[in-house]
Amino acid sequence: MRGHQVTVMCARRGYDNADLRFPKRERWNEIEIIRLPSMSLGKTSRWRRGLNFASFSVAAALRLMLARSQDTVIALTSPPLISGLASVFTRVKGGRLIFWVMDLNPDEAIAAGWLKQKSLLTKLLASISESSMRHSEKIIALDRFMKERIVAKGISDEKIEVISPATDDAVNYDETGREAFRLRHGLAEKFVVMYAGNHSPCHPLDTLIGAARRLKARDDIAFVFVGGGSEQIKVKEFAETNQLKNIHCLPYQPQAQLAAMLSAGDLQVVIMGEAFRGIVHPSKIYNILAIGSPFLYIGPTPSHVTDIISNLPEQRQASSAQPGAVGTVVKSICQSSERWFSKHGGVARFASRPGSTLPQFIALIESAGQETIAQVDALCQKPDRQGGLAGQPSPP
Repeated sequence: MRGHQVTVMCARRGYDNADLRFPKRERWNEIEIIRLPSMSLGKTSRWRRGLNFASFSVAAALRLMLARSQDTVIALTSPPLISGLASVFTRVKGGRLIFWVMDLNPDEAIAAGWLKQKSLLTKLLASISESSMRHSEKIIALDRFMKERIVAKGISDEKIEVISPATDDAVNYDETGREAFRLRHGLAEKFVVMYAGNHSPCHPLDTLIGAARRLKARDDIAFVFVGGGSEQIKVKEFAETNQLKNIHCLPYQPQAQLAAMLSAGDLQVVIMGEAFRGIVHPSKIYNILAIGSPFLYIGPTPSHVTDIISNLPEQRQASSAQPGAVGTVVKSICQSSERWFSKHGGVARFASRPGSTLPQFIALIESAGQETIAQVDALCQKPDRQGGLAGQPSPP
């Protein structure tokens, strides 16, 4: 819409449903989308995820060999270290690299216990990641803690911009969708504690499911886990072993149902593992703020979430607990449910929607592209040895 030619490369398979396949090529709102083949063995084990990532990286490398140069290339971090391919592409074919750090690797794999910190593989992956950062024109970190970790790797803080993810404009409190979702899943008369998102070691669910066990006698409180990942099996097994009928596990919901799903929760939960501060970013918080839901944060202090909490216009919207503090979590849930039932099921909503960060993000991308164009123009205007301009005939 701003006059730029944009090409996107991504995987062809659905994120959580491997049977879902999208067209190999598509043009959407003047954006060219190229979808690449990859393996999809699921996310229940490290080796399966590793093969998924490796197969996509190979397909991307082959496709980039055929791609033309771009003024600006934006590399994300999924799959991990895909920025290495983007770095090689811009070195060989030109253009400026913007590294959008959604999470830090191999830092994440080390913190999760998937890689040993001093192993040869870890050192190789760290070298690739840091080389990409050094080659980048700009690096986008999602919060100040992530920026601190990047600077600690020897990267200049002058090239790092902190820009939080943009809120989904389509997500607003949906009363009709709320009631329909709750009715569909047998939650109509219950106080719903909801965790929606990835179930992974980065977001350890032990404290929350421990609270569910302590509250198993409260048939008026339901714990709803929406999403998927390696920890989802753990939640289901825990519920079966402890005969917890208050735990409900649902798969990822369609984008069109996101507002209704989040609106259906009476207390949203945001979780961050103790070792993952500055490595991963709690992006689910923005949609929670968009619908104005009360939320409970389980994670280290300080963190990006506690920064947000300290700036909320209404402090009653949020409560927090340290990982492992099951008693504190139980107390917060009970207090929230008492307020909910005292209002006869009325829902507390807060005006805390964050402002959009898209203008800042777009400005950064366009500035990098304009610098590239200026350099090309300067090169084309460079006088040749005879005093003429390159690309133009010399004066007779």
